Amino acid sequence: MNTAEKTSKNTGMSADERAAMKERSTELRAAGQRAKGAAKAEAELQDCLGKIAEMPHPDRGLAEQVHAIVTAAAPELGPKTWYGMPAYAKDGKLVCYFKPAAKFKMRYATLGFEDAANLDDGSIWPTVFAVTEIGKAEEKMITELVQKAVS
Repeated sequence: MNTAEKTSKNTGMSADERAAMKERSTELRAAGQRAKGAAKAEAELQDCLGKIAEMPHPDRGLAEQVHAIVTAAAPELGPKTWYGMPAYAKDGKLVCYFKPAAKFKMRYATLGFEDAANLDDGSIWPTVFAVTEIGKAEEKMITELVQKAVS
């Protein structure tokens, strides 16, 4: 058994999950060292766009579309990264994120919403959506979800 396998069995986390945790730690350190206001927002936007640019096809294309839709539908959301993934926050609280399929070797990317998203509908509602392509219908659905999430 190699060291990676031992670590994975001991922590219950895969190598990909450990890498995401390291990315989150780096993000938090960087956030603590950044200036406030417009400079911080610009740095977070560049981090987000950088993570999107690093993605392989087809994740990159989907992430670019999600980014365009989210920022147009809810300009009050600030792009940033979260565990190395593109994410969008309002007043410092994460609202939604895009998880590329390749990051965790999944068969589809996902668009997820966190607790700050105002999607509550009864006693059960979806918060994570599989994304394999984005056409006009999907764009409309994402726009409506994001607008509801920030309402």
